Amino acid sequence: MQTSSTEVVQVGGGGDVVRVRHAVRKAAIDLGFSLVEQTKIVTAASELARNMVDYGGGGTTTIESLLDGNRKGLRLIFKDDGPGIADVQQALRDGFTTGSGMGLGLGGARRLSNEFEIDSAPGKGTRIAITRWKGIV
Repeated sequence: MQTSSTEVVQVGGGGDVVRVRHAVRKAAIDLGFSLVEQTKIVTAASELARNMVDYGGGGTTTIESLLDGNRKGLRLIFKDDGPGIADVQQALRDGFTTGSGMGLGLGGARRLSNEFEIDSAPGKGTRIAITRWKGIV
């Protein structure tokens, strides 16, 4: 698998979440993603970038266009140096929230992705990587 392009977006506030959404949509369009695929990856990106701002104090989003044989994909990596997640399995459950939201962000992002990885621990920040492959709806 090779990376054909990479873009890093600094995320510190709500306006940056919009920048992430636009950059992810552009990358998905450039790869030929269908409208449904674009919507899924942009929605997941929005949720994760918002969580990074609200709970991690901001961070970076790395957008990578992938080529794996004939497959094209988009990998997004969200990294913050915030307080981390004490119980990742609980945080992935629908309805769990430490804030005022509906508690659908992490679980929803996982369902909207073809691949989902999370690495987090108290005091160590959080790294979430999601991948969406073209043609897998």
